[in-house]
Amino acid sequence: MKNPLDKYPRPPFKTQKQEWPGLAKDMQPIPDHGEESYKGSGRLKGRKALITGGDSGIGRAAAIAYAREGADVIINYLPEEQADADEVISHIQAAGVKGIAIPGDLRSADFCRDLVETAVKELGGLDILVSNAARQQATKSITEISDEDFDWTIKTNIYAPFWIIKAAVPHLKEGSSIIATTSVQATTPSAELYDYAQTKAATTNFVRSLSLQLAEKGIRVNGVSPGPIWTPLQASGGVPQEMLVAFGKQTALGRPGQPAELASIFVQLADNDGSYTTGSIFSAHGGGELP
Repeated sequence: MKNPLDKYPRPPFKTQKQEWPGLAKDMQPIPDHGEESYKGSGRLKGRKALITGGDSGIGRAAAIAYAREGADVIINYLPEEQADADEVISHIQAAGVKGIAIPGDLRSADFCRDLVETAVKELGGLDILVSNAARQQATKSITEISDEDFDWTIKTNIYAPFWIIKAAVPHLKEGSSIIATTSVQATTPSAELYDYAQTKAATTNFVRSLSLQLAEKGIRVNGVSPGPIWTPLQASGGVPQEMLVAFGKQTALGRPGQPAELASIFVQLADNDGSYTTGSIFSAHGGGELP
């Protein structure tokens, strides 16, 4: 038994600025993705998963957990994140399953469609899709958001899941799962995350809508809503530096979550044991907020 209050580092943290999209290996402290702690039990043996944003943060934690539960895993990420991606693939392959890294920019519809087709070809099918990749950049005022930056966020967070899911659905068989990473920002938006917050509201809504549409096909659709989680997203512009120092302090547990603390949620939502769960949003907010 471990006390959740002091299981992981608490603020104050050091200021640390990285260029977008940032690397987990350069954070202080380095996030825990379950590299040493997650122990699998074969719950996803034989399954085939595609995870966007799988190089670091929540996507990385899900990738490691899926592999240790017996699933073959393909991760997508930006080319600038290759160093982190290499580490993830080594953990996946060490679990004795297939691990493949496919870099590329999700703002391209053609790339998103090719990503799905490549995943199906390399894995021999697809039955778990985790739509996790997102762009988050804090700005004090709407007047500071350029058209180009707004377009970047919208295409990454809204268009890309549409393109990827649309391409994936014809390949998904009965019992497959789609899992999306949304955010506490969907229902309790911060002033400095004007564009990001509205994309997460859209994510929450597509989970609920798509779950109704795909239920008759035997495909479940669910979401995970994190609160403040310690990932490169934060150090590379996701929150202002003055807020990073106290990151997570406002939660009931008084600290940010670690990606590893969400891994089991993604496993449960992919597992056949969760067969009566669809259209649901699971929160991991550290207390005090509802999804």
